[in-house]
Amino acid sequence: MPPNRFLILTADDFGLHESINEAVELASRSGSLSAASLMMGAPATADAVRRARELPGLRIGLHLVLTDGTPVLPPEEIPSLVNEQGRFRSNLFTNGTRYFLSLAARRQLEAEIRAQFEAFAATGLALDHVNAHNHFHSHPTVLGLMLRIGREFGLQAMRLPYEPSGRAGRLGWFGGLGGFAIKGWFQMMKRRLQYAGVLCNDWLYGIRHTGAMNESRLLERLRQLPLGVTEIYLHPATQSGAAIAHSMRDYQHLDELAALRSPRVRAAVSQLGIACGGYADLVHLNSQRYAA
Repeated sequence: MPPNRFLILTADDFGLHESINEAVELASRSGSLSAASLMMGAPATADAVRRARELPGLRIGLHLVLTDGTPVLPPEEIPSLVNEQGRFRSNLFTNGTRYFLSLAARRQLEAEIRAQFEAFAATGLALDHVNAHNHFHSHPTVLGLMLRIGREFGLQAMRLPYEPSGRAGRLGWFGGLGGFAIKGWFQMMKRRLQYAGVLCNDWLYGIRHTGAMNESRLLERLRQLPLGVTEIYLHPATQSGAAIAHSMRDYQHLDELAALRSPRVRAAVSQLGIACGGYADLVHLNSQRYAA
């Protein structure tokens, strides 16, 4: 039977930079990290895949990149999605509106999402989960395409990117909506995932303290861990801030790595009797329950 509380500690942006990859390996081998979300078109993706193959206990998911990053397809095949430098446009609201209004953009979006799923499948890694950079899978068009395409690639779990105490401004294309509207939106998103047979978390933490989930904050969250499935995501690296990316100039990557490797964090998880793993482990536990 699945435990009353299940914790998934995830590192996002795996593959963006070699220092992130190094931190993911360290936090998996000598820390509390249970999962990582892999970017497929990033500068250090090949290095991340190599490391992931040597970490059989680390669950790897697809971190779909559709904004503020590099596509898998050639830019000339997706001109509605990229800027003059061949990178995805970074304005989430503008991107979201374009996907609603432009048939050409939606077709290109579908092609790019499929290409990223195919690239992940080509690594031979087991697909633990899928989420999107900047939580862009909360956009209904993106979500619909991810569910439809992901089904072909064994999609079983997806992050529900709603943190009750999170800031709306971190939630991209609809960040201007009030808290009540955002909560309602994610309730609908959860029902859509459940209808599709896709597992998701009950609780998420990391939005409010993005780039600053240090040891004290992680310990506080563990002490208050609610019943159900909780995912806490972090951005560990062996360098911090702009050394990783300009958009992360305020991130405290080293502090987040230290939190994941903290003996106090490991002791808290053990003392509190919290079950840990990836979404695949939860799927396995659920299958055992139904088989019993």
